[in-house]
Amino acid sequence: MRAREAAKPSLLRAINLRAAFDEVQAHGPIGAAQVVRQTGLSRPTVGEVIARLLDLGLIRRVGRTRGHPGPSAQLYDVNPRAGWVLSLDVGRQWVRAALTDLTGRVVARSASRTSASTAPAAIAQLRGAADQLAAEAEISLADVHQVVVGIPGVIWPDEDHLSLAPNLPGWATPGVITDIRRALVAPVLFENDINLAAVGEHVQGVARGVDDFVLLSVGTGVGMGVVLDGELRRGAAGLAGEIGYLALDMDAAASGRVAAWGAGAFEALTSAAGILALARTAGFAEADSAADVFAAARSGEPAAAAVVAIEARRLAHAIAAIAAVLDPQLVVLGGGIGTGGGDLLLAPVADALAAISPFSPRLMISGLGADGVIAGAAATGLRLALDRIFERAATSTPAVDLGRPRLDAAAG
Repeated sequence: MRAREAAKPSLLRAINLRAAFDEVQAHGPIGAAQVVRQTGLSRPTVGEVIARLLDLGLIRRVGRTRGHPGPSAQLYDVNPRAGWVLSLDVGRQWVRAALTDLTGRVVARSASRTSASTAPAAIAQLRGAADQLAAEAEISLADVHQVVVGIPGVIWPDEDHLSLAPNLPGWATPGVITDIRRALVAPVLFENDINLAAVGEHVQGVARGVDDFVLLSVGTGVGMGVVLDGELRRGAAGLAGEIGYLALDMDAAASGRVAAWGAGAFEALTSAAGILALARTAGFAEADSAADVFAAARSGEPAAAAVVAIEARRLAHAIAAIAAVLDPQLVVLGGGIGTGGGDLLLAPVADALAAISPFSPRLMISGLGADGVIAGAAATGLRLALDRIFERAATSTPAVDLGRPRLDAAAG
């Protein structure tokens, strides 16, 4: 009982600190009186909490109110340099990186061709991107509070390498995940890239305000991010949304013409490689990429248009299965094909879905495109960083000068 009672003040302190900080973050510059009104905390408590947030360096004074009757009031805002999040999106073709401050503002970003043929090349590229962005922000990697890495695959529990990721062969090497954590210095969270893109759509894209939706990403690979009741769903082993392994062509799967493992049956049918295979079968041999097929369809090339129609029907069948199980309010088409070819796919997918299913979720094209993974990684990293900051602040003695908030070195 005593231990439980002793824990209550620190928990209450953490709740109050976070409540006040969230108000400053959402509405700053803001005065103490507005924090009192918005949080319901007493004036003395708000005064103590603001003083603590100032001591921690999480907020700063930014002037006083003007143009109002009565005495002016001190205004507070988030100190953007009190925390840093590094977001990395590792794909087959590109590595995108962004460094965000404690307000969520991107202060530096980069993009480079993926060097994923070997594990050392991948690690060197990620460390190089991290060093570059840190230098641009005039900080060191030791100042970064959280790293979030978006990956096209999964990491099994207690494993130290990437699985189900044929597009990043170098990452299957045992120990590569441990080596990346060591190279990036700060706590590192690895998350499936499509999951992060779904988070990005939820916080910044077309799914804002929608608590039940899926992001169906179609491009070099095929995957799905699932958000239900406003929360990202990963499944028992982190495999929720691995729709690339959905088998739509049962005859082909039974005969072995489409592997149920490896690239996945549905991915083989609907990805960029699948679209190119369709184009060649249809006699449209000039295409070198899925983008070429969609460009030709826009110009009225019959064979290319036929390929797009088949792609739309295949996507509709997958969405029918998804809707029957999850009943999402919204299906967002993302990825290079879902976004880049969405103008040609949206209407025929809706028509095909209506013909085969009683379910009719709203269909939309991703509002973030290639930036979705970074947006989701930044939002996830900021939440983790703040959780650690306030957990530590609540259990430390207020009289101690903590300086810049530091986080544990353990991986996230």
